[in-house]
Amino acid sequence: MAAYLLLLIGVLSRFIPPLAPHAGLMNFTAVTGALLYFGARRPWREMLVPLGALVVSDYLLTTFVYHYPFHWQGYIPTWIWYIAGAALGWILLKSKTTFWRVGAGVLLGPTAFWLISNYASWPGNPRYPQTLAGLWECYVAGIPFYRNDLASTAIVAGLAFGVPVLLKRMNAGRAVVQVAK
Repeated sequence: MAAYLLLLIGVLSRFIPPLAPHAGLMNFTAVTGALLYFGARRPWREMLVPLGALVVSDYLLTTFVYHYPFHWQGYIPTWIWYIAGAALGWILLKSKTTFWRVGAGVLLGPTAFWLISNYASWPGNPRYPQTLAGLWECYVAGIPFYRNDLASTAIVAGLAFGVPVLLKRMNAGRAVVQVAK
């Protein structure tokens, strides 16, 4: 249940930055953290659920928020990454969740998305020359989005994976105190 709730928060959080574009919140969403958590806590057969929810939100954002025509072919790298984000949670965190594994997921998820999405948007983009310098320029332009994704993923994953551990330790501490009385 918690994985589905976090997924819903992740999808809805995508609609907040466009409402305040000058606030510097672009790509500051709960998506990557939600994908890591969903992958770690749900069976693999349910991984199409986050893909479906995020595909629908891509369509809604593109057509109704940004008012661009929707070309599904341009989203294929992003959709592949959605599955990869959940798979990363499944691979890293399903069997054993530790501080270091969550940290690795927090670093790998946004970094992979930044590398894949910027590379995919560079070919044919009139803003960037089709040279190595143009590719570098494309990656540099994506750094603010990467920074926001990294920060939001750290917050969401830290809370999603850390709060249950903290509560468990607090309850264990109470049990020890009660036994000691």
